[in-house]
Parts: sequence; structure tokens; C-alpha cells
Amino acid sequence: MKDILHWLQRHFSHIYKGFIVLLTIFLLVQFFPRQPGFDYEYQQSRPWMYDDLIAPFDFAVLKSQADLEREREEILAGFLPFFTRDRMIADSVLEVFVDAFDNAWDEKHADRPVRGRKVVNRDVAIDILTHLYDRGIVYPGGAFRDNSDDFGIRVMENNVARSTTIGELYTIQEAFLYAASTLDDAAEAIDVELLLSLLENALTHNVFYSQTITERTIEAELESIPLTRGMVQEGEKIISKGEIINPQTYQVLESFRVEYQRQVGDSAVRALLYAGQFLLVSISMIVLLLFLYVFRRDIFTDNRRILLILLTVFLMVFLTSLVIRYNLNYIYLVPVCLVPVVIRAFFDNRLALYVHIITIILIGFIIPRSFEFVFLQFIAGIIAILSMASLRRRSQLFITATYIFLTYSAVYFGLSLAHTGSFNDLYWLDFVYFAGGAFLTLFAYPLIFMFERLFGMPTDFSLLELADTNNTLLRKLGLQAPGTFQHSLQVANLAEEAMIAIGGNSLLTRTGALYHDIGKMKNPQYFTENQTSGYNPHDEISFKESAQIIIDHVIDGIEMARKHNLPEYIIDFIRTHHGTTTARYFFTMQMKQNPDAEIDKAGFTYPGPRPFSRETAVVMMADSVEAASRSLGRPDDKQISNLVDKIIDTQLQEKQFDNADITLKDITTVKHIFKKMLLNIYHVRVAYPSLG
Repeated sequence: MKDILHWLQRHFSHIYKGFIVLLTIFLLVQFFPRQPGFDYEYQQSRPWMYDDLIAPFDFAVLKSQADLEREREEILAGFLPFFTRDRMIADSVLEVFVDAFDNAWDEKHADRPVRGRKVVNRDVAIDILTHLYDRGIVYPGGAFRDNSDDFGIRVMENNVARSTTIGELYTIQEAFLYAASTLDDAAEAIDVELLLSLLENALTHNVFYSQTITERTIEAELESIPLTRGMVQEGEKIISKGEIINPQTYQVLESFRVEYQRQVGDSAVRALLYAGQFLLVSISMIVLLLFLYVFRRDIFTDNRRILLILLTVFLMVFLTSLVIRYNLNYIYLVPVCLVPVVIRAFFDNRLALYVHIITIILIGFIIPRSFEFVFLQFIAGIIAILSMASLRRRSQLFITATYIFLTYSAVYFGLSLAHTGSFNDLYWLDFVYFAGGAFLTLFAYPLIFMFERLFGMPTDFSLLELADTNNTLLRKLGLQAPGTFQHSLQVANLAEEAMIAIGGNSLLTRTGALYHDIGKMKNPQYFTENQTSGYNPHDEISFKESAQIIIDHVIDGIEMARKHNLPEYIIDFIRTHHGTTTARYFFTMQMKQNPDAEIDKAGFTYPGPRPFSRETAVVMMADSVEAASRSLGRPDDKQISNLVDKIIDTQLQEKQFDNADITLKDITTVKHIFKKMLLNIYHVRVAYPSLG
């Protein structure tokens, strides 16, 4: 059991790498369509590029989405909403009205009862109410209040629907006016005042809009729309080679594709489809890993960087699959070029192009007619990478987005003309989608910012901000330790030029060099470059105490950096710029002062670690060389050359660069750059040979 745990511990990095790669493959395959592939690619207004296509079986011709939508609109436009008539309301109202009429009449005409006149008045009122409720007093509600009188409706009564218009029914106001008009036209024996008051109180709605019946009927009528129109018989020719695909033929081809995929889409086929898709995605991922292993071993060994790359690819394939499922017409809105932009921000141009190619190949598996899409995105990705070849300003993203749009438009224009030879078949709306996709590429900026914080990796954007000498921490260094600030600037210049010469992240090197000595701000007077008055506080303390103060500037710098939220990749320069070397001057003086004593070297040794990248190694060399060069009185070519060789050779002997990916050839180049730059700094002239 212990052996297994040890083995897992030793190989954890490889196990974790394998896990995230397999997880990525599994998730990507979930976005792939499970329908069997269709061997033909076709588009409207373009010629059929294959042999004559003969139907191998009978199939129904599906209606196009536009046809179905048009039929739906026709049904909705001609649909008559349902209203219901409540007969019980009329019966109840008449019963109440009769009682109210008897009471009111008897009270008003008690002194001169005339039996026949009362019956006449009651019958007239009942006739009016019967007419009104038979015809219907409608409550249209807000949905139908503003419709014209000829707006058609259906009135349901006893499960029987009768078509009419809303103008055929009364509103409350119209019913009252009808009652008043009828009473005015009646005989003199009618008590208009009494009846009109009673009729007004008896008027109410008895026809109501039925939303439930209306929606249920609409749903049933929409569902009854036939999805097909006509049949293609087995052996019938679908299309001939070279024939232009018109909308009708296109719909027949689409119907054939759907039926073909349905007939072969059983569970066994789906399992084989899944296996094939898993294999294809696995091959794509393996090719990506092989590229990293052969050409970028530093990335291959860093699981954090691999996770960033895989996450970028996954997000783009995921976004594309969502758009395809929603509406394939919006495919050009997907900002596929966001992938090379993000990868370029963290890595180099070559890796950005390679990851972009892998991404568009994966996307090509899940979209129809993928060749044109892949070609379009391939060219646009190259242009995006070229526009960001020297990434130094955030505004370059806007320029990149513009180039992407122009590339999309040009390539699409060329492809359309090559296929049809006509301007008439261009889909101008696609240019709007291209503009939208290019604009959405600008979302690379917040995505880069998020990845910076999530993975703790530098980009040129953040490095440029950190390298600004107006930065709060660097301004503070310039005020509190001006000598150290000037020293840091010189180290940054030396290290940057050396890194450009040997290849590496020169901007990261410069930025790290600017911050490597910020810990000296705690006790600036103890460092020679800040001593301007001739007073040296080391004269009053022991060599061991002096060494500890000098060594502590590394720890103090790390604490300051974290307090000011500097990223870890900058803190690495602070902790490694002295490696595990010794404070040589104070250690030597301690030995001279105590020749017979056993000196503990650990008290004079920097805590490390040693540099573990070529960037931190170069800063360590530049720091030591620049500091030592200040002790030269009147430096000449030979002195500077010997100084550089001695310091860097000593660091090599002490194995300070064993953990860094820097070669002896790189170190020789760095020496040459340092010597050349120091000669320029100290204005040393080259000794010319004598002419005599």
C-alpha cells in the first residue's frame, strides 16, 4: 500500500495531466451530433457537385421552416377567438327584474292601480331584456376592446359555436341606449322613467372571452398542420450533376438527409458513432500534446498552462454547439478568433495558430458544410495572430477585431463568387453577423483578465502595466531608495536585451527586474547605492548582523510584493535573484576577523530558491554584474570582460542555474550582451591598433 502511495505521489503530475485531457475529450464529444454522417454537402443557389442522386427509398418531402411558419401565421391571422354565452345569467336577471318591477310599480302607482297598464309595462321591459340577452352583452376585455365592429369571433353555447362579429353583440353602453330608444318609441302608457331605471340596474354581461378554449383550439390547429408536402418514390431522380439547387430541390435534399439519418440511427449505430467521435477528438488532443512535448516542453510539463489551453478550446466548442442548437444561421456570430487572441496573449504566435487549428477542426465536426467555415476561420485566425505579433497595447484588440471583420468579408465574398459567379446570391445579412462576431472578439479582454487571475500567468497587457515606472510601488522605490531604483533600471535594461538575444519573454524579464530589489526600501541606507553622505551604518554592527540585513531584503521584498498584490510570477524574481549564494563580502570579513573560529556559512547564505527559468536566471546574472560593475574605478574593455566572466562563471560553479532551462550557449550569449552594454554605459572606447 505504501509503495502504491509513493508511486502515486511521484507520478501525480502525469496522472493529473491525463485526467484533465480525458475529461476534456469526454466533454467535447458530448457536443457532437449523434446522427449518422451524410456524405453530401450542398447549399442553395449552388450546383450539385456529385453524380446524379437517385432515391434509394420512399420518403416524404418535408415542408421548409419558412413554409411552416407561413402556414402558422395564416392560421393565426384567420383565427376567430372563442367567447361563451352564459344563459343562466339571463334567467337570473329576468327573475330579479320581475320582483324589482312589481315592488317599484306598486309603490309608485299605489293610489291609482291599473292592472292592464302594469302588465304592458312589464312585458315591454321583459321583451327588451330578452332581446338584449339573446343577442348577447359582451365583455370584450382589454385584448378586444379596440377591435372594429367587423372583427370576427365565435360564440359558444351548449357546446355549439356560432360565428359572428363583435359588432353583432352589445356592450353595456349600447344595451342601455337600445333600451332607452325602445322605450321612447313605445306607447304613452309606458312609464319610461321607471322602466329605464330598472333596466339600467338589470343590465350585465353574459358573453365572455374564453382564453382556455381559444388557446386550446389554436394549439390543436397548429399541431394539425401537415409537416410534409408530397412524396419521392424509390428510384426517382432527386437531382442531376451540375444542376443548380433551387429552394424546392434544397428542401427535397434536406428531407432525404433527415430520412436517411432516421433509418440508420439505431442504438448500435449510435454507439459506433460515439466511439468514432471519441477517437477523432482523442487524436486531436494527442496531436496537440505531441506538439507541446516536442516544441514547447516547458508548457507540456506545466499542467496549469495545459489546463488553460484545454479550457479555451472547450469554451469555444461549447459556445459553438449552443449556437448551432439554437439557430444555425447565427454561426458566424460565434467569435472563433477569440481562441488565437487569448492563446497569443499568454503564449507565442506559433502555439496560438496551432491551438486555433485544433479548435476549428473540432468545430468542423459538429457543423454542416464545414469546409467553408473551417477555411474562413483559418484565414481569419492567421490575420488575427499577425495583427497581434507584437502585443504592446490593449487598443490592438480593436485593430484586430477590424482585421477579422475585413478578412471574414473578403473570404466570404470570394467563396460566394467562386461557387455561383454572381452577386445576386450573396447573403448580405451574413456581413452583419461577421461584424457581430468580430465585435464579440473584444470579449477576449475580460476573458484574458479572468484567466490571469485564475491561473496566475502573465500577459503582455498586465506586464506593461506593472512595468510602468509611475506604478505606486516603483514610484515609492524611486523616492525611498533612489540608488536601488537606478540599479533596478540598469538591471532591467541588461536583462531585457540578453533575453531578446537568447529567446524568451523579454517583457516578463524586464518587469521582474524592476521589482527584484523592492525589499531594500525597508532599510535603504544599508545598501551602498543609497549611501550618499559617506556614512555607512554597517560600521556600527557586526558582519553577521550586516549580512542578515542584506539577506533579509529578499524576504522583505516578498512581503511587500504580496502586500501590494503583485502576481506570483513577479515575486519569483524577488525570491530567486540571489539564489543560494552567500553575502560574500561580509562572510569573507567575518573569516578574516576570526581566522581560528568555525564560521557557520548558513548565517551568510541567501534562502533561495535558485532560479528555475531562463528569465529569472538572466535577472540573477544581470543583478550581480551591474552591482559589481559599480565598484570599478575607471573601467576598460578588459576589466569589464573579466568582471562579467568571473561573476557568471562563479554562479555556474555554484550550480545556481541547474534548475533553469538555460544552456551554456545561452550563457555565453548573455555574457557577450552584458559586456557590450556595460562598455556603452561606461563610455569605454575600443583601443585601436597603432598606425605607426
